[in-house]
Amino acid sequence: MSNTDLHPPTTATAPLVDGPALWPAQAHTPSVLGRQLVIERGEGSYIHTTDGRRLFDGTAGLWHANVGHSHPELAQAAYSQMQRLETYHTFARFTNDQAQALGERLASISPIERSKVILNSGGSDAIDVACKLARRHWQREGRPSKQLILSREFAYHGLHAYGTSIAGLEFNREGYGTESLVPETARVPVHDADALERIIHEIGADTIAAIVTEPVQGTGGVNPPAPGYLDKLQRLARENDILIILDEVITGFGRTGTMFAAERYQVDPDIVTFAKGVTSGYAPLGGILISPRLWEPFYRDSPDTPVFRHGSTYGGHATSAAVALAHLDLLEREQLIPRVRELETVLDQQLSALAERNSAVQDVRVAGLLGGVTLNENLSAERVADEIIELGFISRPLRGNTLQISPPFIISNDELIAFVNAIDEAITTEMTR
Repeated sequence: MSNTDLHPPTTATAPLVDGPALWPAQAHTPSVLGRQLVIERGEGSYIHTTDGRRLFDGTAGLWHANVGHSHPELAQAAYSQMQRLETYHTFARFTNDQAQALGERLASISPIERSKVILNSGGSDAIDVACKLARRHWQREGRPSKQLILSREFAYHGLHAYGTSIAGLEFNREGYGTESLVPETARVPVHDADALERIIHEIGADTIAAIVTEPVQGTGGVNPPAPGYLDKLQRLARENDILIILDEVITGFGRTGTMFAAERYQVDPDIVTFAKGVTSGYAPLGGILISPRLWEPFYRDSPDTPVFRHGSTYGGHATSAAVALAHLDLLEREQLIPRVRELETVLDQQLSALAERNSAVQDVRVAGLLGGVTLNENLSAERVADEIIELGFISRPLRGNTLQISPPFIISNDELIAFVNAIDEAITTEMTR
């Protein structure tokens, strides 16, 4: 064996590809530098790039631009709030009126009765606090062995320490020196409830604090739950005293045709995480909704009542909260969630027809205004997504050689049909190369 075999060349010997100072997120950097689309403005369902392109935003940014871009009402809400108070923290005796108002509003629409709310800056923050609260609950209950967090194969729960640790996408956990940044985690198969039951038995329910699941997996390939899966997951959790953390960062606030997917799939969670759709991305905001089982012990009027040591500078940010309140008004007034249910029918019909006529389409999946188009392995979803951009539309390659469909709720029927037709054309173009 040569020295070269023992010590293979590293990227340090490869030519350096320099570029802008801003490090691209989730990217093989040399593959995107020089090809980046620089977005300078948006209007409704469209975005504009600095090189003059007008593109239909078929992914609503990263699943969040539900009411479209540059809505003047939401811009005005932020402007008006900043003129009064940009923000003030919510630690101890202090709070601010907008954070309080948003807390009440969220509790009133929560799928959890009598829920309390913790606010923070986004979905990854929400997952961190949800997992911490689950473990804190069992410690307070005097059951210290219940520490492990279960999650599903192909799951994506952000990229903070806990989100990285419970990721069901292996590549998001690799390269940090251990199998999981937080060691007390384990994965279960994506759709197999019998395997879930077996794993709970093997690991031991007395060691498991919670199971985290997206009702519909997003980044994992747009995977709606298999029939009966969430019902059995819920039954197993209750029988084994395991908390249910429902990750609604993508699905919350209407994406599946109900305010929360918990309603659509009849899940009764202990904690719901949310972000993205609470403001349609107009301000960074996320948080969790918490069941009485978890919050009541921290609210008892006693010197022995414990403290949940969690908080962040921008948790309850007044301007973000004001934008969220205006956004929730907009969703209701414009009846955008019922509109999602109408659009689901159109999307389902269009993708079913696409799968029938295009042999390169292996599978299609729809849940509300979430769609996934899985391509045969001889095609690259990444290259097809690039071709879709050339046709004036944005999709995104996901795990499993899948194309993402998650446009704004304001999309017209004709625009949705045109988007699916562009996907069809791009696939056909790529097949002929």
